[in-house]
Amino acid sequence: MRTKPALALLSIGLLLALSGSPLVTAQANGETTPELMTRIMMLPPEAEVTGMHIDANGNFFVNAMHPDEDRYKATIGVINGIDWNTLPATVPELDSSSSENDIWHGIRTSYGDYQVILQSGDALSQGGVAGGIYAADDGEQLLVSKKPDYNAFVPLNDDGTRGYLYTAWEDRPAGLSQVELEWNASSSEWIVVSSSMVDLSSINGGWVLCFGSMSPWGSPLFSEELYFDNTQYWNDEGFRYHSDQLRLENYLGFYPNPYDYGYIVELENATTSEPDLTKHLAMGRFSHENAEVMPDEKTVYLTDDGYDTVLFKFVADDVGDLSAGTLYGAKVTQDNSRDSATTGFDVEWMEMAASSNAEIQTWIDDYDGITPDDFITGQNSYISDEEINDWAEGRLNQDLNGDGAIGFALDDRVAFLESRKAAAALGASDEWNKMEGVAFNPNAPEHLYLAMSRIESAMTDGQDDIDVTQNSCGIVYRMTVAEGWNINRIDPVLSGGPYMSTAQYKCDVNNLAGPDNLLVLDDGRILVGEDTYHHESNMVWLWGEKIEASNVDENLTLNHVKLVNAPTGNDSTWTYGYQTEVNDLQIGLTYTAFMTVKEVGDEDLKGFWLWNGIETNGEQYDQTFSLQAGCYSINASLYESDDLNADAKNASLVSYAHSDFVVGNGACTNGEYADGPTEPQEETKEVADVGIPGFGSLLSITAALGALLVTSRRSLRDNHFE
Repeated sequence: MRTKPALALLSIGLLLALSGSPLVTAQANGETTPELMTRIMMLPPEAEVTGMHIDANGNFFVNAMHPDEDRYKATIGVINGIDWNTLPATVPELDSSSSENDIWHGIRTSYGDYQVILQSGDALSQGGVAGGIYAADDGEQLLVSKKPDYNAFVPLNDDGTRGYLYTAWEDRPAGLSQVELEWNASSSEWIVVSSSMVDLSSINGGWVLCFGSMSPWGSPLFSEELYFDNTQYWNDEGFRYHSDQLRLENYLGFYPNPYDYGYIVELENATTSEPDLTKHLAMGRFSHENAEVMPDEKTVYLTDDGYDTVLFKFVADDVGDLSAGTLYGAKVTQDNSRDSATTGFDVEWMEMAASSNAEIQTWIDDYDGITPDDFITGQNSYISDEEINDWAEGRLNQDLNGDGAIGFALDDRVAFLESRKAAAALGASDEWNKMEGVAFNPNAPEHLYLAMSRIESAMTDGQDDIDVTQNSCGIVYRMTVAEGWNINRIDPVLSGGPYMSTAQYKCDVNNLAGPDNLLVLDDGRILVGEDTYHHESNMVWLWGEKIEASNVDENLTLNHVKLVNAPTGNDSTWTYGYQTEVNDLQIGLTYTAFMTVKEVGDEDLKGFWLWNGIETNGEQYDQTFSLQAGCYSINASLYESDDLNADAKNASLVSYAHSDFVVGNGACTNGEYADGPTEPQEETKEVADVGIPGFGSLLSITAALGALLVTSRRSLRDNHFE
């Protein structure tokens, strides 16, 4: 049964104006919640919603961070009795008048029963206390954190009734707890089997482990939220936050290297009592909120919390391996408007550099041993702004500072150790304000969602790439996914407010304020957790319309890509042929398929074909084409013709297939072709449903339009582009 909701037909939609309107602008009237919004949870005063995670069985883990400590403890917990992967279209709403006094822990839900699993300071079975941060050198307890953040449940059996719950503790230094849980069917609650704090000394400890995500291969990914914008002051004893470095020094037994912190941390071998920890230096150093790995297991979107920040993308060299790859920063072009509730942005990606954890570690080691004794006012013990400028000038081959010379750098350390400044120097947009969670669900693959806690400061100052109206209650953005899991568009879909400057709690209680944690459900709806002082109690909201599953399971396959004719040498063109086939079609419907060929690393199409009037299972489409030697990919996508005719921009992709292949006698490594003695490749393994087709240039779009305009009226109407 096809369960994925509609994918935007971006390849055809690019022929249309892409400035989409928001799904709903949530400006409450002060009496009721906006359309499609349901309040499902409220926390005690001062508590932030954190740790939102739904496992494969639909268990919703969620925490209350730093509540009013005179009355409550920071809490890790789960909502029992509900499968959050299969919610009904309508769920009960929690009334805003609900009181924290209604229940001892102050955490109220409209649906299901909240179970407290662990609270800050609770004794752990393996020694120590929950949230306890212990020195790496002598085990001294340095502090007890009241800041539980991201939860990741890793099952230990096939049915997911036993597993490890990992929870980040957001402090300086940070902590990570491991709680073994087992489901008790009789009591309908979880039993704590064992509990401990994980030793982080192998990675020199952590710095503010914040929100996170689960990788497609099941490894939890935690995020170091490095609130330290200017590394120059790291060893300045007069800096206002110097006490944080001193606590870290106490943890380590020596003065910390700033470049050891600010990364995505992967927890490997998570089903063991002593998991392995890896900081992925290649994914950049900044104030990570969380990382979202796409289904290709290479493309990753990374949010940067703080002020004047950048949206990042990372593309790994190898599938399922985040240790090496290329880092990008997003440059946005704003629509011709300013209303933050409706104004969106086109996105292009500035390539920064490619490297690996191993190489970057050698650069980090250059800054070991620096202490406050080395600090000299007006000087810099670390990477300077001048070095960043020189690196950027060398990358762009431009004189950026007007000194009449083009600088250069001997390596790319700037890109990975001062990522935010490096991205800005290359022209990426560094004006985002309080960028929070990014969320995606492969069952709703047309969009990611991005939370912006407050629309203020550089986003509203009338300068540079971003200039929209202020919304101190925040906005949730929707990011459109294009071919190759690339983001090319950002639009607001859920706006908080209204903001009432004279009120004690300035954002309307019946609407969103301070969006932070995000989750996308299997049915396409989203859960939004708040972190704001503009509501008396932070809340969790359910937003969106449930997308019902279809009973159709259409299947488009690439049967082969075969060599038809080989020239005498690689200087001439090679002729190849492919065959696509359809099956499991719905009776009475007509389908249209698109096939494209691209060279790896080149957005221009090398071939485009349209297959119309598909009605019968087992139909096949054969085509030949000629190419120079190189590395190529072929994509095939299938649509219902009536759906395509009615709204090409938003037509549903019902099946998709992709295959990489080599033309010539050589071989391809990481997309690079090299001549060799190997036999010409005739066929490669097909990967189905792992991407979305699209076009990378105006020339490609024009070619597609030309092809479409000559198709039969029965399969594709001429006027559906108007």
